[in-house]
Amino acid sequence: MTVEHLGRGPLERNEIPARVARDIPAGSYVNLGIGQPTAVADYLDPGAGITLHTENGMLGMGRAALPDEIDPDLTNAGKMPVTETPGASYFHQADSFAMMRGGHLDICVLGAFQVSAGGDLANWHTGEPDAIPAVGGAMDLAAGARNVYVIMTLFAKDGTPKLVPACTYPLTGLGCVTRVYTDHAVFALDQGQVQAVETYGTTVAALSERLQLVLAQ
Repeated sequence: MTVEHLGRGPLERNEIPARVARDIPAGSYVNLGIGQPTAVADYLDPGAGITLHTENGMLGMGRAALPDEIDPDLTNAGKMPVTETPGASYFHQADSFAMMRGGHLDICVLGAFQVSAGGDLANWHTGEPDAIPAVGGAMDLAAGARNVYVIMTLFAKDGTPKLVPACTYPLTGLGCVTRVYTDHAVFALDQGQVQAVETYGTTVAALSERLQLVLAQ
């Protein structure tokens, strides 16, 4: 059943990765994509035994480094300084991609331009002539991780939905997204069905009308 949080507004930017962190099971192996997904590391329970992987060759990544903790040799895939957890290891990027492609990650958290109701992911190119394609390891993660969680705003700057019946942007992966975390709601995707798990400052009925999607509760 959907939980509607009507006594507040949409989630703030920093609240979305914090909400994702709550849903990552203890003991999981997780990759955090470049951008907002990296902030999930700052909200994980240190005692939950969650191991973070970064595609530039590190297993056991910690939270973002404070100014007095910065080591220029310790960065995530976005080149942001990070800390390490006890037992952290380092390896060639080819080995890192083998981990991604080999099905060894329980979850990856990625940003997106669009997600379809069927779980298709579009996050590397908008198709605009002046846009810079930036796929990175997203295709490898979308295909290799057991679960793909997406962080994005629910609506673009022009008000158009980013959770759509079918993607219009070039696809990164087919049927791979299992959860979508946005400022207005959290959604679970399963075999073409979209369930609103929680809403923030709005109702399921209002979202369903604005998204032009049938939302299960």
